[in-house]
Amino acid sequence: MKTRLFSAFCLLIAISWLTNCQQQPAEKPATAEAQASEEDPAKRGEYLVTVLGCDDCHTPKNMGPQGPAPDMSRRFMGHPADELFVADDLKKAISERFVAVFSPGMTAAAGPWGVSYAANITSDDTGIGTWTEAQFIKAIREGKSKGMDGTRPILPPMPIPSYRHLTDDDLKAIFAYLKTVNPVKNAVPAPKTL
Repeated sequence: MKTRLFSAFCLLIAISWLTNCQQQPAEKPATAEAQASEEDPAKRGEYLVTVLGCDDCHTPKNMGPQGPAPDMSRRFMGHPADELFVADDLKKAISERFVAVFSPGMTAAAGPWGVSYAANITSDDTGIGTWTEAQFIKAIREGKSKGMDGTRPILPPMPIPSYRHLTDDDLKAIFAYLKTVNPVKNAVPAPKTL
């Protein structure tokens, strides 16, 4: 008898909870932000670089109690020019145990393609400060370094196969936002072969 009462009580609570969830309309995330981004491309670009995870590779990390966290004072500067990530030490690890290995700051990766370094995408001249919007769009659409014909391909782990499907408006918004971020002088190393 007690078991039946307890089961009925639990069922009543579950039905009440489900009914309450259905009655309350779900809020649309970032409604005010979405409206503002329609009027301001840079605001939309800020939203896009956040949800696309640009900080994951282009912002150096500091180790904290919850693991690696983006160092926002160095946001979008790419791989620090003075941080060593030695290819020879990685060859053995990649060939024997791993497909790819990331640097401690998660701004460089080594894999079968070699060693690639996250680009500086700040508004500094060592980043995208001198780029045109057309270069930026070409870089993402065609996966060409610096958005120029005759240059090397943009290497993994940059998700060009996915990002190339962003709309022109999205890419223009991202570029508009990146042109507003604080410039950080940092000449990222050139990629290397293993």
